[in-house]
Amino acid sequence: MDPSALLSARFVLPSRPKAVALLLMELARPEPDLRRIDQLVSTDPALAMRLLQAANASYFKLTGRVHGVSEALAVLRLGQVQAMVASAASLASFQGSAGLDIAQFWAYSLDCAKVTRSLAGLLHLNTQAAFSCGLIHAVGELAMRASMAQVVALDSDAKPLDFKRWRAERRAFGFCYTEVSAWLTRQWHLPPLIHDALLYAHAPFDNEALEPLAGVVHLAVWRARARHAGLSENAMTVTFPSLVAEVLGLDIDLVLQQDPIDWSLQEPGRSLI
Repeated sequence: MDPSALLSARFVLPSRPKAVALLLMELARPEPDLRRIDQLVSTDPALAMRLLQAANASYFKLTGRVHGVSEALAVLRLGQVQAMVASAASLASFQGSAGLDIAQFWAYSLDCAKVTRSLAGLLHLNTQAAFSCGLIHAVGELAMRASMAQVVALDSDAKPLDFKRWRAERRAFGFCYTEVSAWLTRQWHLPPLIHDALLYAHAPFDNEALEPLAGVVHLAVWRARARHAGLSENAMTVTFPSLVAEVLGLDIDLVLQQDPIDWSLQEPGRSLI
């Protein structure tokens, strides 16, 4: 099956209601705070993708060159941002599909984005692209669940945030959620760096030449999913993608030391702001 077949249904990624409400309030101020807008958009995979898509449009002559929300806000007018947020408000009531807690999905995505950015900084990679990759890497899961009824049947073997999810999807369909996310970024003309990192995030060594950012996303996915699964220290050691880490010059201790999230203050699905 080709991912392009399932995306023909005009899938629209839902936004976080709280992020949308706070953004509308901020944008309505006489002098909106761009830093606050950046922070709020960066908590919402849907809005982040919309801003990146708009900033990479041919109109601005920057197609494939805008990697992150901060860069997109430097390109777009606030009126354009406000229109996108207002449009997103009608989609903010989405509650997820059977077997998927959308609040937990949002929390997981933001966790992964933070870890990806931190690891990228350690390796002197593009941190804007890294955060974007972490934030949107799993939107393909929502696209698949919205368009393919058989995806939900896989939940009995591997839940949506399970380590084994990508393997179950590849066995069943020939592709997995990160590959669908990559396909989306290509349709929206996002930078090749983001596309390639997501395309090979599930298996960084499938590419002829290792893309370091794909390896970073792979490790960040492991860390975020380990947290949401509540894995013990021993279980993390067993599941750690040591081969990928070794190629990048990392080990499990170094990865955990770079983890910027205070997990003790978080619970799956808690407020992100």
